[in-house]
Amino acid sequence: MHMKSSAPSSSPIARPAPRRRPKIVYDGGPTFTITDLSREFDLTPRALRFYEAKELLNPIRRNGARAFTQRDRARLVLILRGKRIGLSLEEIRELLDLYDLEDGPRAQLQASKLKFEERRDALLRQRQDIETAIIEVEAGLELIARKLAEAGPSPQEEAAAQAFDRAARQSLGESG
Repeated sequence: MHMKSSAPSSSPIARPAPRRRPKIVYDGGPTFTITDLSREFDLTPRALRFYEAKELLNPIRRNGARAFTQRDRARLVLILRGKRIGLSLEEIRELLDLYDLEDGPRAQLQASKLKFEERRDALLRQRQDIETAIIEVEAGLELIARKLAEAGPSPQEEAAAQAFDRAARQSLGESG
């Protein structure tokens, strides 16, 4: 196992203090392997390890193997939901961390409601922008089609049409 040196880093970038994982009291409920959750949520084991490294999940260890609790599974559901609607991992972490406060579930729900409303409003603005862009693209395509029709065939199209006509006349002349 590689241990980080406690000597100061020579990097000029300040590193944030490491977060302390909350102590999880395992209640003896069901646990899930990394394979179980990977299959259930169609994720790679690497993705689950990534969420663990980001301290969004905190599996217990059994003989060195990860054992995800029902709490981890519930947090994973929230992580994936947050990602689907476009929340950053930091925003997701903030919402998950609220659960551990004294009035956790209520505070988490209230904060989630606000985040979800903000995200919904942003998505509605994006949808309007996309609908406007589609209208502009369709108008542009109509203008281009009109201009092409007014311009007539290109020299290449004219040459191809003449070659086709010659070939058709030859073919008809030979068979008739």
